[in-house]
Amino acid sequence: MSQTPVGNEEDLSLVLSRERKASARRRWLFWLSALAPPALIAAAAVVLVPGQENGVRFETEKVRRGDLVVRVTATGTLEPVNQVQVGTEVSGTIESVAVDYNDRVSAGGVLARLDTDQLEARLRQSQAALALAKARVLEAQATVTETSHRLRRTTDLITRKLASPEELDTASASSARAEAAVAVAQAQVDQAQAQVDSDRRAVEKAVIRSPIDGIVLERKVEPGQTVAASLQTPVLFTLAENLAQMQLHVDVDEADVGRVEEGQGAQFTVDGYPDQSFPARIEQVRFAPSTVEGVVTYETLLSVDNSALLLRPGMTATAEILVERLEDVVLVLNAALRFTPPAKAGTARPSGGLVSMLLPRPPRDEKRVPDADHGARVWVTRDGTPTAVSIRTGASDGVWTRVLEGPLEPGMEVLVDTVSTGR
Repeated sequence: MSQTPVGNEEDLSLVLSRERKASARRRWLFWLSALAPPALIAAAAVVLVPGQENGVRFETEKVRRGDLVVRVTATGTLEPVNQVQVGTEVSGTIESVAVDYNDRVSAGGVLARLDTDQLEARLRQSQAALALAKARVLEAQATVTETSHRLRRTTDLITRKLASPEELDTASASSARAEAAVAVAQAQVDQAQAQVDSDRRAVEKAVIRSPIDGIVLERKVEPGQTVAASLQTPVLFTLAENLAQMQLHVDVDEADVGRVEEGQGAQFTVDGYPDQSFPARIEQVRFAPSTVEGVVTYETLLSVDNSALLLRPGMTATAEILVERLEDVVLVLNAALRFTPPAKAGTARPSGGLVSMLLPRPPRDEKRVPDADHGARVWVTRDGTPTAVSIRTGASDGVWTRVLEGPLEPGMEVLVDTVSTGR
């Protein structure tokens, strides 16, 4: 019988021990690979799937009873009631300027003077022409006297048969021509007189005077400047008649012009006094439209009392026109009229189970509840579910709207918004 060497037995035990460890490691890897997917799915479910308390919370606002003031907002500029641009009808060189910016002037007061040397020379020339025309009238009248005497003598000679008919015809023609010459000379006198009047008026217009009592807004001329009154009269001064009374010209949108009427009150502000409002009253709503970039507006004039002289021409103003005032009416917030809850609002988790949460699905459209056939509607909660309530609305100030008909009562809460909630 043979015997195994001691060294070989130790090697065999080492090999068997290594095989047992390798087999155990393979079993652990097998079970780990088998249990990993369910564990990952469970973890994802814990992280991704919201709890039952997740959902949508609604914000509400109470219906109230109160006063409603409806205003129409429009912007425009302040202008004097009567603004006059003063120019010159004659050409020449400015000799002197008598007023400056902000100076008060009276009707007929001197604003500026033109150099009148050339104008006065023309006046003297036309006066001389007038004198010459009058002298020609006298000459023509003398000729009439002469020819009339000749005609009378010729007539006497014809009676006594001492002159021929031809001589009588010649005398008659000379007398008629003399009378016509008088008429021509008189017409020349009238023409010369008109020229004299025109030149004298030009000399008078060389002194530029104020047509109104007011204040100088602009002065566009300096001494020594040459002005030419050709096709268009040059503007030298701009005068405002009375700044204590002004007008506010605003553009009212076509959607609001139907509610704006003469006599309505308004308040406006200007950038120069941002913390102060000024009263005004509508004086005129003009029919002529103004279209700018597709927007149609109508110019509206508001009268403004500017006794304190705080307001200045050209200031940009924002006016709020009071078109309607309602007292003790039921009001609902405008946000409630615009609000529509999402379909299936308040559901905790979508149907389909865990697999449907992990696997992607095609997108779906979020359907909204259709609008009512007429009027308006708001939403209230009944048993935790949004419920539509149909109402009929009236005037609005942009924030609150009057409720004309419907089951809404002051103190009822209507939905105005949604807020998503989570763990």
